[in-house]
Amino acid sequence: MTFQDELEKLRRDIHREPEIGLDLPRTQEKVLAALDGLPLEVTTGERLTSVTAVLRGGKSGGKPGPSVLLRADMDALPIQERVPVDYRSTVDGAMHACGHDLHTAMLVGAARLLSERRDQLAGDVVFMFQPGEEGHEGAKLMIDEGVLDASGSRVVAAYGMHVFSAIVPSGWFVTKGGPILAAADTFNVTVKGRGGHGSTPHRALDPVQVGCEIVSQLQTYTTRAFDVFDPVVITVGQFHAGTADNIIPDEAFFQATLRAFSPETRARLKEGVVRLATGIAEAHGLRAECSFGIGYPVTVNDAGEAAFAGEVAAEVVGADRYLTMPRPATGSEDFSFVLDEVPGAFLVLGAHAKGADPATCPTNHSPETEFDDSVMADGSHVLAALAERRLLNV
Repeated sequence: MTFQDELEKLRRDIHREPEIGLDLPRTQEKVLAALDGLPLEVTTGERLTSVTAVLRGGKSGGKPGPSVLLRADMDALPIQERVPVDYRSTVDGAMHACGHDLHTAMLVGAARLLSERRDQLAGDVVFMFQPGEEGHEGAKLMIDEGVLDASGSRVVAAYGMHVFSAIVPSGWFVTKGGPILAAADTFNVTVKGRGGHGSTPHRALDPVQVGCEIVSQLQTYTTRAFDVFDPVVITVGQFHAGTADNIIPDEAFFQATLRAFSPETRARLKEGVVRLATGIAEAHGLRAECSFGIGYPVTVNDAGEAAFAGEVAAEVVGADRYLTMPRPATGSEDFSFVLDEVPGAFLVLGAHAKGADPATCPTNHSPETEFDDSVMADGSHVLAALAERRLLNV
């Protein structure tokens, strides 16, 4: 079985049994089995089913030396898969629609490659297999449990990689210095009114109409209060109200994500949407209760580390398959917590389905998302090269 075949088998085994959140026992079991026999110091998490593995470089004489961290997330999404492949999800309502199964397999591959070159390593490598990226702050929990110091000293650099099922051509690597992904916060709004009969709306205080007005004005707000060169994005993903067509309910609820590319704009956006929602509700004689859920910071690549990562990717796969990212993407990532602590870089690897047009094929998080497994060997080689070459520059 070739190296690529091994990665493909592991990825598809994980894909068949997706797990959501911080508790991924079957995925953890597969990762531990895949790492078994390698010269690694392996530990598992306490508050989440993480796996941390440390490879001691041969040139450090068995003593803790400088270390570099490589990270993969492992969790799936609450999506019903609609891709007709023979390895499709066997778990109702769960799917690896974001490619974390590829990330996990590629990091296992990097661990195998670096284990074979252990004697040439000028330091240690920490492999971070993380649950709970999709809204559960898994990276932050692993940091709290000591992953950045797992080798015995703080890692000098950290690298992560994410596959895209659209936009980026398959097999291409991209990254950039500075902000590469947005901060994201969950914005919850409950509009409190007074219920009544649909035939006499003047005798009630209709929260549906007011909630809809707030939703509409949020979009106007983004275009008139913020610089187009420091943009924000607001998307309302849920709106719930009422029980029948002729009943005005007591309240309406909606939930949105707020995205921004700088801490200052993120703070101003959060203050502004609360002011807008409460003001519109008050103008109609109603009340809006606002709160925020778990939010991820802006993912900011260190300029030097991003340039280094781009050079390494271009050397490994060829300059014709590396592109400096022209602008940030509006997705978010909890690898941002890692990059808030240590310098590093986050890279994107194009992995759209074979024969698909990256401009039109389904994006990550679609029930029709499909990835090209053939990119994984290159992903593993780039991750391994990042660690190996960075340790030479400590």
